[in-house]
Amino acid sequence: MSKEDELMDFLNKIFFEPILCSPHVHKDIEAGVHRTIDSFKAQDAAGMIEHYWKSIRGTDGSIAFSGMLKQHGFKRFEDVLEEFRIRFNNEWLNSK
Repeated sequence: MSKEDELMDFLNKIFFEPILCSPHVHKDIEAGVHRTIDSFKAQDAAGMIEHYWKSIRGTDGSIAFSGMLKQHGFKRFEDVLEEFRIRFNNEWLNSK
């Protein structure tokens, strides 16, 4: 499994699938998740990690999206910050 696949597998299990499989997901959240997935898939592992941290730091759009997720009871990137930091660190990124 490539690093990109491993990272996407983590994000899919923790974030994307629970949202997209929810029968009551708001259309704006669903659209935002698809945009986020596309953004991650367009990058290599280092870019994916950078994208994650940029999402945590926040832009107007990511802050609003995070708020929507929280309001609807979905996990956000902020909710697994420690797990992500430990698992997808520089050692992991530079390993073979």
